[in-house]
Amino acid sequence: MSTIKTVCVYCGSGPGTNPSFTEGAKAFGKALAESNIRLVYGGGSLGLMGSVATSVLDHGGTVTGIIPEFLRKRENALTRVQEMIVTPDMHERKRLMFERSDAFVALPGGVGTLEELVEQLTWKQLGRHAKPVLLANFDNFWEPLLSLLSHMRQTEFIRAGLSVDILKADRVEDILPKLKAAAAQIAESETQLAPEVARKL
Repeated sequence: MSTIKTVCVYCGSGPGTNPSFTEGAKAFGKALAESNIRLVYGGGSLGLMGSVATSVLDHGGTVTGIIPEFLRKRENALTRVQEMIVTPDMHERKRLMFERSDAFVALPGGVGTLEELVEQLTWKQLGRHAKPVLLANFDNFWEPLLSLLSHMRQTEFIRAGLSVDILKADRVEDILPKLKAAAAQIAESETQLAPEVARKL
């Protein structure tokens, strides 16, 4: 049985157009801090990334930021975090984010958020890990992606035996309970990234 001690959050380096996105990020940061769950995230201080990390810190929680060197200035690395890891490239960043996290949550974001999310889903689909992956579906932000996944199933590009195991929460207060329930079903050995995948990153 696996437990949730750290959560990796993927999200936008901008705030988006809907105030509910920032409100949700701040509320989730507060929930992580109050549950004594460490945030692992991309290290920036801008947009939703900054909102969730600052909220964790403001409510007494702990944060690990992982940022590649070339993004330190562009995304204004958040200096308040307890741990900031600077990587040489994106591949190392993603590997460390995986290794240091027990679960993954995607808040609203852009192409980078989508890429990181889909990579985790792909590894999970192929049996490389079993950590929970959840969409924080604030104001139905992720509905187009969920529709696309449904379309892929209907057209049999997501076939039997290759299901995409993804959780969804429309409300902040449902995120951690869903992650914990999913993690409780997982054997510890299943949460590790397969060695051959880790070596190639």
